[in-house]
Amino acid sequence: MEAIIISVFVVGYLAITLEHNLKIDKLIPALVMMAICWALIALGLDHFTQWFDSGKHALLDNFGLLAHEEKMHLMEETLLHHLGKTAEILVFLLGAMTIVEIIDYFDGFSTIKNYVKTKSKKRILWIFAFLAFFLSAIIDNLTATIVLISILQKLINDRNVRIWYAGLIVIAANAGGAWSPIGDVTTTMLWIGNKVTTGHLFVYLFIPSLLCMLVPVFIASFLPAFRGELEGQDDSNDKPKNKFSSTMLYLGLGGIVSVPIFKTVTHLPPYVGMMLALGVVAIFAEIYSNTKFAMSFDTTGDADHQGHHSPVHHSLSKIEMPSILFFLGILMAVAALESLGILFGFAESLQENMPMLGTELHHEGVSDLVVLLLGVGSAVIDNVPLVAASLGMFSVPTDNELWHFIAYSAGTGGSMLIIGSAAGVVAMGMEKIDFFWYLKKIAWLALVGFLVGAVAFMFTRTIF
Repeated sequence: MEAIIISVFVVGYLAITLEHNLKIDKLIPALVMMAICWALIALGLDHFTQWFDSGKHALLDNFGLLAHEEKMHLMEETLLHHLGKTAEILVFLLGAMTIVEIIDYFDGFSTIKNYVKTKSKKRILWIFAFLAFFLSAIIDNLTATIVLISILQKLINDRNVRIWYAGLIVIAANAGGAWSPIGDVTTTMLWIGNKVTTGHLFVYLFIPSLLCMLVPVFIASFLPAFRGELEGQDDSNDKPKNKFSSTMLYLGLGGIVSVPIFKTVTHLPPYVGMMLALGVVAIFAEIYSNTKFAMSFDTTGDADHQGHHSPVHHSLSKIEMPSILFFLGILMAVAALESLGILFGFAESLQENMPMLGTELHHEGVSDLVVLLLGVGSAVIDNVPLVAASLGMFSVPTDNELWHFIAYSAGTGGSMLIIGSAAGVVAMGMEKIDFFWYLKKIAWLALVGFLVGAVAFMFTRTIF
């Protein structure tokens, strides 16, 4: 039965990886894979000899001796445990996405465009690289990429020039997302899973992530694509369309940034702080839009207001639900493999067979090569299931350097292919970037940055 479950997972994983070839949205195989894996566990429960207790992070060797009712109870408890952990991530993401959409509703991001006054291609590259690096740490790398490419489309008319900037924005955004607990889905997973804390994440990863961005941008600044000045730059629409644009931008970003502080002070899960931030931002959004408070949608038309006039409802309607459902499917599917102890066994075999490249991780038995391969793997396949699997594979304590190295590798490794990260995929869609063009022109820059940052991490972990 375990072999069948693994086969279902592998087939589903391949369908996710080949999303663009199959022309099937990756959320579909993720949800089907999750449901089938848990159904097979329920049907073959009496045939399994071991079970992984996620709370204690240890195998229950006497699982095979338990009665059927006890096994069913344990399975239901485990399923509920994983659903709760997954829901924490999903509710957190929903809150962050809604705040970003509220900012966009008030045209808040046009404020950023007004800061770009130069026509020098090289200066614009550096401006957008730093914007992507720091903005992605606040509003996540996917959203930062969408925002900055949207601004680029208003600044630069020539698409052949623009795609070069888009490629470097992907590298910078992924690097910026790695050192912030709210900058990348995978880092958020590690943070919510109590594997890393905000302070240590910054101390360990800021310098490696910064180098991962700086080195490729520095090299690219000498390439022909970034010489000279822009032609035909349009300055006619510099003013924001809404008088509250800058206010909502700073309020929204401030709300998101306050979440790690809220968690540190209260020790409550991050999604609680994100809901508080969303509530505060939504209050001001409703006031500034001159509508009555309406958190529920009235379909009868008899009320004094209509829900769709509310900026909150408008923003909620633009949330990318396919991504939320994909995360639900893939995280719960990985949880199925973890519950059967398959991931735990796989981790042990990795620790036994992989050579040790570093000395700092010897006591965990995990080599640097394993984590570097995880980074390279995240460029080929989705980094979310890779990190989800690592959560079930390794049992090292909170803030161990292994978790920070995983956060760096999974977050920045995806830049090596255009389909290797959410930021890359969205850039590909917005600018119709060709896979092989990116592979030829940008991938080597991303690889250089990834390796320089990895070496920097190996050095910084010996200091702190």
